[in-house]
Amino acid sequence: MAELLTVPEVAAQLKVGRTKVYDLIRTNRLASIKVDGCRRIPHEAVRSFIRQQMREAA
Repeated sequence: MAELLTVPEVAAQLKVGRTKVYDLIRTNRLASIKVDGCRRIPHEAVRSFIRQQMREAA
């Protein structure tokens, strides 16, 4: 099963603010799910986002 991360955990990994993480989710650039009203991001979604950013930067 994929590890689910909280918004603050993802923000810390990406070195961005909490608002930026919510913006990435809102614009469908970062996949997430809701668990009883709490937003959670699969670890693989963060890895995929980083890989995509690396491809775009190349």
